[in-house]
Amino acid sequence: MPAQHDVDSEREVWDTYAESTAKDVFGSDPLFRWTQYGDHGPGTELLGSPESVLEIGCGTGRMLAYLARQGVKATGVDLSPVMVKNTSERWGPLGARFVCAEVLEYLNDHTETYDAVYSIFGAAWFSDPKRLLPLVHARLNAGGRFVFSQPPAIPGAYGPQGMYKGGFAGKATYTYRYSYTPRKWSSLLAKTGFTDVHASVLDAPTPGHIGTLIVRATRC
Repeated sequence: MPAQHDVDSEREVWDTYAESTAKDVFGSDPLFRWTQYGDHGPGTELLGSPESVLEIGCGTGRMLAYLARQGVKATGVDLSPVMVKNTSERWGPLGARFVCAEVLEYLNDHTETYDAVYSIFGAAWFSDPKRLLPLVHARLNAGGRFVFSQPPAIPGAYGPQGMYKGGFAGKATYTYRYSYTPRKWSSLLAKTGFTDVHASVLDAPTPGHIGTLIVRATRC
């Protein structure tokens, strides 16, 4: 049975997350990193040298603000109106633009194209790749890059995996995460028309800790 996405339920999940991270938005400086560990892994070089970027599922907006401060035309899309209000107030003065929308609908309905589209533990993790990848491909300029990071799949647990908000009591609000092996991600991207695909798990700085899946691909 396919995943049963409910936008209202998912929006409530991300509004709750936005409220819990408000201090991070307003009290932190812009930064850019692909992993869950500070000062670990690659940086913006994975995006190439873009003049314009779109971050899908932009969360606290700190990565987008970093790029905007470097002079990049930076747009972010997030499902949570609470998060978009917070990020617009905090990072808008730096030139970053934030849009409240469901990512798949936004990519389908808007024709603007970008030099890079990226996701850091964001919408690439929470969207059905069979729907997401063709839409991302269509929104990239020739030579543009799609790059995303997320935790690697737990061995044997692949595809959509449900996640309830805040434990296992209370109102049943939920979302889905999509997890695959690097080989499967490479196959999905290649079938969509991407080239120069690289997918691998970067080890954590501490042996035995959770690594980071980093995937990048190019539109011809």
